[in-house]
Order: sequence, then structure tokens, then C-alpha cells
Amino acid sequence: MQTLQLQTDTEGIALISIDVPDRPMNVITPDFVKDLAAAIEHIATTAAVKGAIVTSGKAGSFVAGADLKDLVTAFDSGLSAEQGAGMARELSLIFRRMETCGKPIAAAINGLALGGGLELALACHYRVLIDDPKVLVGLPEVQVGLLPGAGGTQRLPRLIGIPAALPLLLQGRQIKPAEALKSGIVHALAPADGLLPKAREWLLAASVAEQPWDRKGYRIPGGAGPLAPHAMQTFVAGNALTASHTHGNYPAPAAILSCVYEGTQVPIDLGLRIESKYFGKLLSSPVARNLIRTMFVNKGAADKLASRPKNVPRSKVQKLGVLGAGMMGAGIAHVSAKAGISVVLLDNTREMADKGKAAAAAMQARDLAKGKTTQDKIDAILGRIKTTADYADLAGCDLIVEAVFEKREIKADVTARAEAVIPETGIFGSNTSTLPITGLAKASKRPQQFIGIHFFSPVEKMPLVEIIVGESTSEATVAKTLDYVSQLKKTPIVVHDFPGFFTSRVFGSFTQEGLKMLLDGVAPALIENAAQQAGFPVGPLAVSDEVTLTLQHGIFKQHDADRIPARFLNHSGRPVVDRMVTELQRPGRRFGAGFYDYPAAAPKQLWPGLKEAFPPAAEQPDVADLKQRFLMLMALETARCFEDGVITHAADADIGSILGIGYPAWTGGTLSYIDMLGIGPFVAECQSMAKRYGARFEPSAWLIERASRNQPFYG
Repeated sequence: MQTLQLQTDTEGIALISIDVPDRPMNVITPDFVKDLAAAIEHIATTAAVKGAIVTSGKAGSFVAGADLKDLVTAFDSGLSAEQGAGMARELSLIFRRMETCGKPIAAAINGLALGGGLELALACHYRVLIDDPKVLVGLPEVQVGLLPGAGGTQRLPRLIGIPAALPLLLQGRQIKPAEALKSGIVHALAPADGLLPKAREWLLAASVAEQPWDRKGYRIPGGAGPLAPHAMQTFVAGNALTASHTHGNYPAPAAILSCVYEGTQVPIDLGLRIESKYFGKLLSSPVARNLIRTMFVNKGAADKLASRPKNVPRSKVQKLGVLGAGMMGAGIAHVSAKAGISVVLLDNTREMADKGKAAAAAMQARDLAKGKTTQDKIDAILGRIKTTADYADLAGCDLIVEAVFEKREIKADVTARAEAVIPETGIFGSNTSTLPITGLAKASKRPQQFIGIHFFSPVEKMPLVEIIVGESTSEATVAKTLDYVSQLKKTPIVVHDFPGFFTSRVFGSFTQEGLKMLLDGVAPALIENAAQQAGFPVGPLAVSDEVTLTLQHGIFKQHDADRIPARFLNHSGRPVVDRMVTELQRPGRRFGAGFYDYPAAAPKQLWPGLKEAFPPAAEQPDVADLKQRFLMLMALETARCFEDGVITHAADADIGSILGIGYPAWTGGTLSYIDMLGIGPFVAECQSMAKRYGARFEPSAWLIERASRNQPFYG
């Protein structure tokens, strides 16, 4: 057998040790499925075998579930729902054979057990888990648009009850050993060297080899079906809550609820068939493909620096200089210090720099109050941040990240002053979100070592960093910058220089479309709700308040000064911005007033004066039309970025649009959304929308020609 070893000792105890070759963790592959089926059949039919232990030959990992790289191709290969159900059914039947073979089988779970790995353990009659707080168990399939397809939706509720099982299934939450024991998912905990002896002890004493749900008279803990005491809460309220969270964009949670509701009212063999049916529907859908491809396969490659130039040796930033101690600069200093980097946080005065460090200290204090850190760790992190107003303190910095105001003259000044101090090999990175890097690099004596490093706010929470390559930026600079992002454990994308780069340009189309809707007479609440129903985390009016309308106002003026060609600009909502800032003096949340009011002791609420300032039309559009305007325009702007060479890889566009600017994850990202609709239908719909809503929806000749060749963005 290629993926496991099977040995039987003198007392008739078989040991199945899983070790999938050429994988850092065990995953469920076709070879593993075949080998496990053969091993179970041997145990079931060999008289000398009295029982078996299933464990892993890899330290720290039991089985991490299915290989997502195998599943991501299902939709594109034309897999039908019936074929998908058949894939799940094959493994489900093997697990069922294992638990009904008449021989007691114990799982010695010596590491991470997720998805199919936990389902394998649940099909064993006894489970002992390693007592290590770093180890997690769970069923996270919902996070990739799927459901547990090898018995997870049926065995877990039967084991611990429906109310306890549903949160784990619907949220994909992964739990530590202590919680797994308390909830009843495992029978015992043991240290690493005690796992096999504990499992063996149980086997030698086992008198039956039967699961609880196969015993006569078994009842699911807490009951099942519409008359169960919990039914109103778990199913009626649960359906409503799920719908409010997913807005119908994510089919997996609803399928999980249906699986549990239907499957727990019938014998388990029928319940497993129901589960396979729903799994097949999900696997054959584009949403699962989108989530797997972008959020796991492509994001995983980005985290491993797939786009890093290969001919440059790996490096680490030892000393970092951060120019500007405002919210962004303080956040960059904080996450860098947490990563073990010595940081010099510089501002115009020492007091301003100290204020930035105090913000990091306050965040650490909140983590301490929640039990997420210790005082020793806090002291170490803050000890790595030196505050100063003296550029001489930047001596020896490997990298500078500039996070000062978005004005060329200010950025040019700090560039010259920092480069006069740092080593010849030092890299200068600008955190600008809109100003072209090539233009900023003119202030540098070493433009080949000048690069854009665009963080997102709040830095501590946002996982994306956009790396912007200028005309003179060298490969070595790109490589070293990517190494720095990797030190921070953030996800990088690499884009090329252009006004607005990628994320700011596409994000701008979202906010501008929301403002244009306001000009069109769409009710403010309808605008915000439509965006959220499409899957955006917040509406365009709320997010405009967060980034401030003064910033947008300044960007418009900068565009005017730079005389950027109109085809690269979307200023459709500019009249709203100009009026809010100059006439109405409501520039955003930081100033206490914007599209929303911000009462001191109450949640924010839309400013009632919006109705007078921008009167709603008598007839309001359908919410579906508004959702489409957001999704289509941002996807179209991404296609323009691809055409302009700003983005050269579809994966970067999709990762950046989801992680950086909140494009709905169910789409897979802006370019995946185009491919999901089909490039031909997408272009046709854009042309139709251009007639209804304006020239900003008009596809370019390049995109029309690409559609004529039916050439998607993914091969």
C-alpha cells in the first residue's frame, strides 16, 4: 500500500498508520481511499485480527481532509451533481463499512484532524486525541463552499446533539482538545506517547464493535425533527439567521441545515445518502470552485511567494524605519514589531511618534484583557519600537516604509532625508494608495530600490499588502519586499505602476457607483443594503465615511493637477463628494459627520438630512439591479487594469479584490466573476448597462475582442 502501513501484532491488534507520500500533512487522495478500503476489508475478513487502531505516521498531523487541489477542477471539468455525489459516496461507504465490520476500531488522533480526517475518526468506535493545545479538530468544509461529505453532517449530530453540532458545521469552527473532550467528540485525551497505549487498552477491553446510532432504541441527544425541543431555535431561527448572513450567495450553509434536518429523521444509511446528494450539488457549483481556487489554492501560493523572483537570495528585515506615526504608520510599526523586527518610528516630533507607539500599546492592552497575550510578550513587542524625530536614528535600516500625507512634496522631502542616512543597500517603500510610484521615485537617488508597499487599514487586521513595481524597480527590490511581507505573515500581490494602482482604482469604482446612485435618486438605505446583499462587508456610503470624503476630494484635485486621461478615471460621484465636503461640511467619520451620524452612546445611523440634500426618486430600482451595478462595474474596472498591464495574473486580481477591498468572496474575485458569467455574456451585459446607466459601463475594444475569442482570464 502506498499511503498507509498495516501491521498486526501477536494479540490480534492491527495498526493502520497513515503516511501519504510527498505531502507535509496527510490528505485524502484517490490512492488513500483505495488503500484504506483494502485495509478495512482485511481487518473485517481476517479472523486473526481482533481490532484495529487508526493513526498517522506524520507527527502533528492526523489527516487534514481532502486535497483541495483535486476538488478545485470539478466545476471546470463539467462534473455533474450526480458525479459529485458519487465521489462523496465512495468514501462514505468505506467509513460505513469500517464502523459496521464487526471489529472494534479506535482512532489515535496524534495531530490536526480536519474535514475528512475528523470524519474518519468519527467512524471509529473510540477516539483518543493528543493532549496538545496547538492541535485542532473540526469540519471546516463550509469555508470552501462545501459540506462534510463522508458522514460529518450525520455522525456529529448523532454523537453530540443537533444544537451542539450545527455551530461547528455552519461556522467551520476548529476546536482544541479540551473542548473536543468536553463536547463528547472524543472519548479521552492522552500525551503523545500515551495515545497508542490508551487506544490499545480500550481495544483489549472492548466487548462490542457498534456505534451508538446502530444500537436498537437509539435516540439523538436532545431529539431530532420538527417536534424536538430545540427545533424552533436550530432550524426555524437558524434558517433565518443563515439567510441574513449569506443573503443567498453561499449555498453551503443552507445545504448543511437541510442535511442535518432531513438526515437525522431517518436511519443513518439513508442520512448518508442525503448528505452525498447535497455534497454533489455543492461540488458541481461555481461558488465552491471560486472559494477553493481563490481563498485556498491561489492564496496559499501567494503566501508562499509564488511571484517572487527566483534568482534573488532570501532575506529578512532586521531593522525597519517607519516614517509617519499616524494610524497607518503606527499599525505598520506594530505588526512589524510583533514579527520580531526592530522598528524606528519617526514623526515630526517625538511626542507625535510616542502617540503612535501608544496606539500599539493600547491594542496590546486589549489583547491582554482578552487573554490573548502576556505582559512579557507586550513588553518585548513595545521594546522593539523606538520613537524619534531624528532621521539619524534611521541609520542601519534595511527597509523604510513611508506613511506620510498623500502629497508629493512631503513624500519627496522624507525620501531624500531618509536616503541620506540609510545604507546604500536599503530599500525605500512608499505606502501611498494613489500616487504613481515611478513619479515618487524621482525624488530618490536609488530608484531601482524604490517600491510601493500599500498596506490596508486597519493594518493589524487586514491580511493583504499590495506591492507596486515602478518603472525602475529592480527584481531584487521586489524579492526583498516580498520577503518582508512574508515576515509579517500577510498575503502579498504584485501589481505594476499606474494611477490608483489596482486596489484603489477598483475600490474607487465601488464608492463612486454608490455616490452616483445617490445622484440618481436611489434611497441611501437601499444603496447600503443592496451592497451588503451582494456580499460586500459594508455599503459604499459607510466606507466613504471611514476613508473620509476629504481624501476622495484631495484625490480628485490631484487627478486634475496630473491631467490624467479621462478613460482612467471614474469621477461619477464627484458632485456628491464636493458638496458633502465644501457645502454641507460632513467629510466623514473622523470629523464626526458624514453620510452617517455618529452619536456618542448609540450606533451610527444614516444622516436624515441626506433625503433633503439628495432627494430620492418617487420610484426606486430593484435591489437586484443595484447589486449588479456594483459587481459588474468593479469587475469591468479590473479587466481594464488587466488590459493596462497593472495586473498580469488573474489570481492577484482575485486575491486583492477580496482581501483588500471586500469584493464578495462567493464570486472568487473580480476576474473569477467575469469567468463565472462567461466573458461573452459579461461583455453583452456591460454594453446593455452602458445604455441604461452611462459610458462607465462600456467595455473596451480589447475586452470585446477577447470575448469574441471566448478567452477567459483563467485557462
